[in-house]
Amino acid sequence: MRIHLSLALFLTASAALATDGYFDHGYGVKAKGLGGAGVAFAQDSLVVATNPAGLVDVDDSHQVGLTWFAPDRSVTANGTTFDGNEDGSFYIPDFSYKTTLSSGVAYGLAIFGNGGMNTGYQAPLFNTLAPGTPSNTSMDMSQLFIAPTWSWRVDGGHAFGVSAILAGQRFKATGLEEFGIANAGYDTSVGGGARLGWTWQASHNLKVGATYQSRLWMTRFDKYAGLFAEQGDFDVPSNFAVGFAYKVDPALTWAFDVERIHYSEVNSVGNPGSSPGAFGAANGPGFGWHDVTVIKTGLAYEVSPKLVVRLGYNHTTQPIGSADVYFNQLAPGVVRHHATLGATWQANASTEVSFFYAHAFKETVSGNPGFPLSLQMDQDSFGLSLNWKH
Repeated sequence: MRIHLSLALFLTASAALATDGYFDHGYGVKAKGLGGAGVAFAQDSLVVATNPAGLVDVDDSHQVGLTWFAPDRSVTANGTTFDGNEDGSFYIPDFSYKTTLSSGVAYGLAIFGNGGMNTGYQAPLFNTLAPGTPSNTSMDMSQLFIAPTWSWRVDGGHAFGVSAILAGQRFKATGLEEFGIANAGYDTSVGGGARLGWTWQASHNLKVGATYQSRLWMTRFDKYAGLFAEQGDFDVPSNFAVGFAYKVDPALTWAFDVERIHYSEVNSVGNPGSSPGAFGAANGPGFGWHDVTVIKTGLAYEVSPKLVVRLGYNHTTQPIGSADVYFNQLAPGVVRHHATLGATWQANASTEVSFFYAHAFKETVSGNPGFPLSLQMDQDSFGLSLNWKH
């Protein structure tokens, strides 16, 4: 299984996301055009990545998508700016399908990049205490989720869904000699958990929903057992979201979600950099990320039976505080505000094409770990998907 997931992670290793913390701002091209909103607004089979209950509401179909992602990340230390864009562009594929098993019961499968982070500097940012010639600082972390899903509708306008999540991660970092890690190379981690979902058609115009993803229990990054807390543990944090979709009129839908991501429950992510333990210990230093609250909202307008256009906005609270900027030179996931747009064109009765564009505005977090240090990031992304109904 590790070999097969390693291959899959290689194919999606460009999933170097850093949007709502290190999770993607949305899942599926249509939802990404709405700021990521979709807890109560199912638009295609990749809705299982947001709320598996929505699967029963979409057409039977196959879908493939591809996102181009271009983050601009840098750090400024003692007045000198270091560019972190050794790799400037990334391509992130996804795949999903849905089939009806019986009246009111559906099955689907989604394969997608959940999140990640990538930096590459042409300089050693750490290693002030390391002997010898330090290597340049870089990090590459990606996550792949495979989610078989069942969804069913019951009386009273309710629907439920459950996804079994099989997860894989890949990680590599360089320039960590100061922390006792030298030339460790890539390591992989596998594990899983579940996502549960519910929706309710409360009235003709209003649908509400809720979803919860458990913590995903992952095997350890053995090569980085001396870096990450709990001997290389890097579980995926739990998260939950609620949302609604309101039909303002027959052609216009307003979607609104609120999500909470529990980064602090994973010690390697949530422990402060000032934690007293040794690197790799349960109470050892981590990235110091706070839990975040994310607001995702957007409007979808049906211009004609063949054309839908979308606008959206996504805002997350800041996961990184000024006290933890030093270690987060590896992972400067500081962006908070995203503006998005998108559209779907119905080419014929069975085929549609969708796109989105998102811009995450530049954000800076500054601190003083013995010297003035600032993290900066902004992002652009663009995606296309093809959906074949059957």
